[in-house]
Amino acid sequence: MSDQKRGMHGIWSGRWTFILAATGSAVGLGNLWKFPYITGENGGGAFVLVYLACIFAAGIPVMLAEVLLGRKTRMSPINAMAKMTEDTGAPKFFHGIGWMGAISGFFILSFYSVIAGWSLAYILKLAGGDFTGSDAAFAGETFGNLVSDPVGLTIWHSVFMLLTGVVIARGVNKGLEAALKILMPVLFVLLLILFGYSLTLSGFGQGLHFLFDFDFSKLTGESFVVALGHAFFTLSLGMGAIMAYGAYMPQEQSLGKTILWVGVLDTLVALVAGMVIFAIVFSNGLEPSAGPGLMFQTLPLAFGSMAGGEFFGTVFFILVAIAAWSSAISIAEPAVAWAVEKGFSRIGATAAVCGFAWLLGLGTVLSFNDWAEYKLFGKTFFDTLDFLTANIMLPLGGLLIAVFVGWFASSELVKKEANIENEAVFNAWRFVVRYISPAAVCVIFLHGLGLFN
Repeated sequence: MSDQKRGMHGIWSGRWTFILAATGSAVGLGNLWKFPYITGENGGGAFVLVYLACIFAAGIPVMLAEVLLGRKTRMSPINAMAKMTEDTGAPKFFHGIGWMGAISGFFILSFYSVIAGWSLAYILKLAGGDFTGSDAAFAGETFGNLVSDPVGLTIWHSVFMLLTGVVIARGVNKGLEAALKILMPVLFVLLLILFGYSLTLSGFGQGLHFLFDFDFSKLTGESFVVALGHAFFTLSLGMGAIMAYGAYMPQEQSLGKTILWVGVLDTLVALVAGMVIFAIVFSNGLEPSAGPGLMFQTLPLAFGSMAGGEFFGTVFFILVAIAAWSSAISIAEPAVAWAVEKGFSRIGATAAVCGFAWLLGLGTVLSFNDWAEYKLFGKTFFDTLDFLTANIMLPLGGLLIAVFVGWFASSELVKKEANIENEAVFNAWRFVVRYISPAAVCVIFLHGLGLFN
């Protein structure tokens, strides 16, 4: 790989820019519609402790390893792994880490854009007062009408993909950095506004109990697997996004402290979002749920029945859209960076990646309506892509990254690039990434395939 390709994309202006970028990648729909619910259902505070242990045992060590590879090479994940595989003399199949990450990110972008488009539609619905005084039947019918309309879904899918492409096309500093310096502070401010609002609600205390009461009786073997899986996936590992962002990180920054900040911020956003969501749900006597049902039926119904619901509901869905937007930007970046290194202009590369992802996304659009009955092994087109990426490609990518950095990259190279000054801390991380993280990811992988329960 020629030296001209090193650092050709740009460098973040500082440590906090990378923290904002990586946090933006990590904070997504999973923080808002999955984490709060699985916490409450698996023992509240007891599950949070397990989750934090998983973050430190699997998430952060693998994240540090992935960032390390990006910063060492200053290349896209595809070319980074090609160079590192060659330099270390590792088996050539490790080169596939970069390709698998970029492809999985491309697949995820295709359906993530469709789902994120729903949040854009709901901003207008809440702002327009559609749910004011509504009932559960209306909330369900509204969501059903949205997903059953392929034309409407395509329009919102197109708008969201265009928003993502505009940011990426402007480059690392004028595009990604400039956007994230605005999006992430706005996300934090909106979350704090909603948290302040939730403190005034009658269901805030009940929401706290649902999330944080220590109920160890609810902890099962499945709970540990769920915690492990979410800890891994919430940090956007295995898809090349974090490796690509690491390639733009200033050389003098300590990776360990920086990655810790990302893990802390990502977890705080998930917990605060949970307190907000369940304060609203319990204040209206509704049952907590997970996934689209919580986000697009239960919460709009709640906002429609409370004072100031139009305003706070609109703010909430703007928050959802920003979280999805910041994640989508990072998901698309690895493929775009590789195309730029192949000689495409930044604008041309972005148009190609986002254009093809948009086209593939039409399969997800149709999965909810015209193609709903067409299934492969019991799964729709959307479910197939979701299963393939979440249960196979991402954990396999994370596993290979941990094995590569732990066993094939020299201790000297890793120590120099990680810039961890404390010898004991470095040795502990090296041990974890060699033994603990691969074992943890294997559990996720086997469970996702239905081979381990």
